[in-house]
Amino acid sequence: MIERRCCRPVLLSLCLNLLPAVALAQAPCQQLTATGNSEYPPYLWRDPNHPEQLIGANADLLERLGQALGLKVVVRYAGPWSRAQEEVRTGRIDLLAGYFLTQARQQAMDFIAPAFLHTPSVVWVRQDSTLQYRGWGDLQGHNGGTLVSNSHGQQFDDYAKAHLSLEAVPSARQAFEKLLLKRNDYVIYEQYPGMALVRVLGMDRQLKVLQPPVSSEGLYLAISHASLCNQPALREALAQKMKEIVAGPLPGQLLKQNLERWQQQQEDEQRGQGK
Repeated sequence: MIERRCCRPVLLSLCLNLLPAVALAQAPCQQLTATGNSEYPPYLWRDPNHPEQLIGANADLLERLGQALGLKVVVRYAGPWSRAQEEVRTGRIDLLAGYFLTQARQQAMDFIAPAFLHTPSVVWVRQDSTLQYRGWGDLQGHNGGTLVSNSHGQQFDDYAKAHLSLEAVPSARQAFEKLLLKRNDYVIYEQYPGMALVRVLGMDRQLKVLQPPVSSEGLYLAISHASLCNQPALREALAQKMKEIVAGPLPGQLLKQNLERWQQQQEDEQRGQGK
């Protein structure tokens, strides 16, 4: 009995000390941080006027989603794509704004279904390439390029790991530069972000896309298992509101608007350089 009486004050003290942490963990988050692939127009790219931020269709959709739920969502630039994923995986940033779903990625993230947009991944080659491509098997025996920590869907990822020779680099720009230097025979990258990037780099007349796409995958919102804001109620609210948004025309409208926005920015920049 004496031992029990001695322990009670200690246990009470421990419980009182833990209460603020428990309350904080269960409190609803009023602000979320997000990031993504900064070389991904019209989905995401760095804001020329505020380079610490990302803009694009994905960022606009997240803003609308947050407004509908009474949340503020800040979409930050977190470095190259591989580093951006690591920032979210460790919980330093809450969300990835546009992520292909794979089994490996589900070990670190909760994916908010449904996907809000889809994007095709394609084979990029030089204009003078003689590569005859009709399907995945035609890539065997050739050296390809891709991005570090990038995915093109679970099925293609599994096939590539077993059958293809792919060298990963940190950025799409590096991958395309290596392709032009003939250090690779092809590059696997998403079609629309690739088209935007090669135009900016002045490579659009040197590179071309082969059809059909290697995959067409959904872009999901993914929240880190390590995020303090990752709570069942929040995930449920995000999923319900995302379902409503995807059922309407908004995602397609935002994609079209941001494609025009990106193109206008490039034209403005070219005019500014010409002065």
